[in-house]
Amino acid sequence: MKNIITSLLLFATILSAAQDKKAYQIFDKNGKKTSYEKLLKAGEKADVVLFGEYHDNSVVHWLQLEFTKDLAQKKDLVLGAEMLEADNQKQLDQYLNGEINQKQLDSSARLWKNYKTDYKPLVDFAKEKKFSFIATNVPRRYASLVFKKDLVALDSLSAQEKSWIAPLPIEFDINLPGYKSMMGMQGGHAGEKMPKAQAIKDATMAYFINKNRKENSVFIHYNGTYHSDNFEGINWYLRKLDAGIKIVTIATVEQKDISKLEAEHYNKADFILVIDEDVTKTY
Repeated sequence: MKNIITSLLLFATILSAAQDKKAYQIFDKNGKKTSYEKLLKAGEKADVVLFGEYHDNSVVHWLQLEFTKDLAQKKDLVLGAEMLEADNQKQLDQYLNGEINQKQLDSSARLWKNYKTDYKPLVDFAKEKKFSFIATNVPRRYASLVFKKDLVALDSLSAQEKSWIAPLPIEFDINLPGYKSMMGMQGGHAGEKMPKAQAIKDATMAYFINKNRKENSVFIHYNGTYHSDNFEGINWYLRKLDAGIKIVTIATVEQKDISKLEAEHYNKADFILVIDEDVTKTY
């Protein structure tokens, strides 16, 4: 009888473990498992949270919204995103203020194809709570200009156009590992043009984040994880603007096994969100 009871208990334990299929696990930068509660507590103490995402990952988009809602119960917030470009700020403000509807925003702003499922919930939450939502990214045509003609081409822009990018000249450090690795793209032919196009985005996002920070508030910024991984990109430019700024970085990675952080992802961010690679993609 004792053996039967022991076997039943073991079976129940195995069954319970099998049913508890987690979609994600959070780790600290040293690869130690941590909790959502600790992430939230760190966010409360930050000036800026850089929430790095995989653009098509449904779990990270859900967690961004949940994190934003939970932090809003504790702190005043300013929100901002890579997915909205600085020259569309007027239209975004009009939508937030109820002056135009979603259809009008769709037709007047360059919204990403997954905006409705992945970013509209964040914008609508800002609208509901009367939070500012900042379109932080450089208009894509200027990133394309840098890619084709280098950073010096930005000097020829009008004053109006220059108001949509970080102040010139843009500091660029090719020795930052993230930018250096980009030089090997396109079969090794990318050279400095690709990392410079990335840098104008990073610098501009950092500039508008810093410009729109509010006292006693947390600025949550949603961006592709590469823009803030390894404490580079936006993070690097923010610290150039304010050496004492308190930043919490969140990186997203996908793994087959989420129970252990793979070594290559150590020190990628303050918190690393590991998501099961099989989760549903939004596009």
